[in-house]
Amino acid sequence: MSMKASTRQVDGVTVVDLSGCIKQGKDITVLRDTIEDLLGKGQKKILLNLGDINHIDSSGAGALLRAFNSVSNRGGELKLLHPTKKVHDMLQNTKLYTVLDVRDDEAAAIAAFGS
Repeated sequence: MSMKASTRQVDGVTVVDLSGCIKQGKDITVLRDTIEDLLGKGQKKILLNLGDINHIDSSGAGALLRAFNSVSNRGGELKLLHPTKKVHDMLQNTKLYTVLDVRDDEAAAIAAFGS
């Protein structure tokens, strides 16, 4: 099942609702293109909703880190929302949890973005 991404605006933050898997190949391209498109439009506050992501492989983990770096390098903020237990465990095992800002509550995550 390939990954799908849809975006919505909440209080100046772009929420990207992702579903499927983030794995090597087309899924990573979808993620990268979505982030680049948002940055190109000047959207610098990005919240990736992982609630419907059921698997991330090592390439997908690398893609999340690259997305975080791309946004940070352009003066933006990227946060992750609602990782499933499986994704949460992968983030901890790969130590990405210590780098990425991961939240469980959408309203709190949106409030945590700098003004």
